[in-house]
Amino acid sequence: MVLIGRKAPGFTAPAYHKGKFVNVELSEYLGKWVLLCFYPGDFTFV
Repeated sequence: MVLIGRKAPGFTAPAYHKGKFVNVELSEYLGKWVLLCFYPGDFTFV
C-alpha cells in the first residue's frame, strides 16, 4: 500500500511534453519534488 511519507514505487508512464508523446520514468526525478496529476478522461471523446 502506498502511504504519505513513504517512497513511491517505480513506474513508467506515457506523457505529452513539448508537443510530443514521451515515456516518463519516476527514477528520472530521484531527489526532486514531483507532483503527479492524473486526468482519466483527457484525450478521450467521452
